Amino acid sequence: MDLIIRSAAPKDLPVLLDIINHAILNTTAIYDYEPRTMDEQQAWFEKMFNDGMPVVVAEMEGKVIGYGSYNTFRPKIGYKFSVEHSIYLDDKSRGMGVGGKLLGSLIQRAKESGVHTMIGVIDAANRGSIEFHKKYGFVEKGYLKEIAFKFDQWLDVVFMQLLIEED
Repeated sequence: MDLIIRSAAPKDLPVLLDIINHAILNTTAIYDYEPRTMDEQQAWFEKMFNDGMPVVVAEMEGKVIGYGSYNTFRPKIGYKFSVEHSIYLDDKSRGMGVGGKLLGSLIQRAKESGVHTMIGVIDAANRGSIEFHKKYGFVEKGYLKEIAFKFDQWLDVVFMQLLIEED
């Protein structure tokens, strides 16, 4: 497997849009209901770039198969050293180590940017994602019951945290 992790570029937006829209329509990995438009995805990408927040893609054999990003956890100034991350993969790329490579890249970028803590907000039923995060040093720090509603059901959320070690 020849996997490349790199910064996303505008040319990647159609694939990123396909990946996120699949997650919106078919999973509880994201609590949006409606698919995004290209204009919305482009506005998100431009804001991330302008805010200095990373968007990284996993590319294999010239094809983008997943992406990850992080952004400020909450908008108050006191949270400026805390970020919430997201990773999305296309269906065919699960279980191949792609998510770990994306997360590793985000952790490294966070470290280089002076981030103190990374937070994952995960659907509590997604035990695979919770175990995945534990493998990379994240610790469960909170559980919120019935905080979201999607697919005609109430959803619980687990907060996971990684304190970034300073070199």
